[in-house]
Amino acid sequence: MAAIPDDFTGRWEHEKTHLRKSFFRLDIAAFLICALVGLDTLGTVAAKGPQGLVWLLFLAVFFFLPYGLLVAELGSSFPFEGGPYVWTKLAFGRFTAGVNQVLYWLSNPVWLGGTLTIVAVTTWEKFFFDLPGAWKYLAGAIFIWIGALAVLLAFRVGKWLPTIGAVARVVLIGTFLFSVILYGAKHGVHLRGRDFKPSYVGFVGLVPILVYNYVGFELPSTAAEEMTAPQRDVPFAIARSGVLAVLLYGAPILGTLLVLPGSAIGSLGGFVDACKAVFTVYGGHVAANGSVTLTGAGSVMGKIAAIGLIIGVLTSGVTWSMGGDRAQAVACADGAGPAFLGKFSARFGTPIRVNLLSSVLSTVVMVAAFLITKGDTQKYFSAVLGLAISTTFISYMLAFPSLYVLRRKLPEVERPYRSPVAGLVAALPTFFVVFTLVQLVWPGLGVGWFGTSGDPAGSLPSGFAHDRLGYLLSQLVPLALCVGLGVLFYVLGTPTRRTRRAEPEHGDVANR
Repeated sequence: MAAIPDDFTGRWEHEKTHLRKSFFRLDIAAFLICALVGLDTLGTVAAKGPQGLVWLLFLAVFFFLPYGLLVAELGSSFPFEGGPYVWTKLAFGRFTAGVNQVLYWLSNPVWLGGTLTIVAVTTWEKFFFDLPGAWKYLAGAIFIWIGALAVLLAFRVGKWLPTIGAVARVVLIGTFLFSVILYGAKHGVHLRGRDFKPSYVGFVGLVPILVYNYVGFELPSTAAEEMTAPQRDVPFAIARSGVLAVLLYGAPILGTLLVLPGSAIGSLGGFVDACKAVFTVYGGHVAANGSVTLTGAGSVMGKIAAIGLIIGVLTSGVTWSMGGDRAQAVACADGAGPAFLGKFSARFGTPIRVNLLSSVLSTVVMVAAFLITKGDTQKYFSAVLGLAISTTFISYMLAFPSLYVLRRKLPEVERPYRSPVAGLVAALPTFFVVFTLVQLVWPGLGVGWFGTSGDPAGSLPSGFAHDRLGYLLSQLVPLALCVGLGVLFYVLGTPTRRTRRAEPEHGDVANR
């Protein structure tokens, strides 16, 4: 590792002494399952029809596979706390990496306070009871701050929540699929072979969601210096969890399509509605208008599944917060942000200040979105999901090419794992990220071109029909503010960048 340029600030060198090695191979695998298998967008993909499965497999080969190879090399060759922040810094410099990292970090409170909270609240209302008025805000706040508590705990304790989340996913999806088989044997299924025919309209509508659900490989590397053996465990965990993630994501989409007619699948509650329908095999019925009533054992199964789904989306948010907050704290301690946010707790080894700020931001996003959309949860879901994807993917536009740049810039660094054809491995996921960003900013671009069928306006997200300007502003204005915040953070980190590594510890304390 001596060949790697070592220009971390004295402040980070002091803060890293609070880290504890408690991240093992099994923990990394569970972490990845929670990061990769997002339950909040299963309905969105299913609502696009059976071709979603075709594009799911297509992207598994041309995006997910090279992306996994890319992170396996970077994570094992540059095993520093902060993961993608450090890779981008080594490739493009501290300023670029710092602004990039703010976008990566902000996507998590937007996602947690937005899509995950609304899925959790919607699931509760479908299986338990409605939450009128202020009760909906209270429920969302409870959901967010339970996650905050888990993130604040020492990693050796907090890491168990992603493990519980990984188990909950396997049990929930396994139970759902078994129930689908029983339901299909009794009532038949809705799929036909010709329904799987792919189209460009379907591709542009699905790629942002599918690619977003295929990202997260780099997340464990944000805690690389808390791993016991990152150079060995990172490639191994990526290989195992990658295969399992494709199965766990594709199977419930297929199950949803089998039991619900296309017109009955909503992007927000599609998977939840499918769960309710199939659990009628244990007690209950589906009315002629599609409404579902669960009774007896069916009602019990539904409530258990609802709790499992809520745990699943909560652990997704916790996992991403653990990783994103750590990387942001490293960036701040390294002079790419305000020193105040670069503090790691000596007791817990976690970046408590960034953790709390993230939770506050998640709460603000939740309240603001409910107020702005006046309770239109579908519009809220679409706008916030698009923004969460955009902020994440802008950061990947630099993180992914880091593989190729560092191969040329630091060829002498020992690489326990080397990706084949580094240029192609870096180019493929970068291409899909750029394509996704274009489709998020201007949905439907290319639809109707070169003889293709369809109306570009039909690609606008649910809740924004005939309101392209409104959707465009919902994406561009927050993105501009995020970039501006990244620049401001870098300016505020100026005193930290002047902190020399040779300073004694009391000097570091005095500068706080």
